[in-house]
Amino acid sequence: MIDISPAAATKLKSLKQEESQPDTAVLRVEVKKGGCSGLSYKMNFDKTPQEGDQVFESNGEKIIVDGQSLLYIIGMTLDYSGGLNGKGFVFSNPNATKNCGCGSSFNV
Repeated sequence: MIDISPAAATKLKSLKQEESQPDTAVLRVEVKKGGCSGLSYKMNFDKTPQEGDQVFESNGEKIIVDGQSLLYIIGMTLDYSGGLNGKGFVFSNPNATKNCGCGSSFNV
């Protein structure tokens, strides 16, 4: 399961409008090699799940995750922290054993 906090769901809806994405656009989260801790998160909007993808829904928004990435982020919560000292999207990943300071790179 992947959870989306209410704050992240609100920001995703806002981003869809800002980027002129259709309401049916879904957030795709992938894990790629790279970043200062070894693995990094990649996010973009997608319109259609591919074969082998898992789709999770929480707080009215959906996330698509490919099977390989799911191994690294199962149980994760996507949150959003805005404001002057906000970090943007925050990944609370119970599988991460090490996180970098920027919050977008991790290791397992």
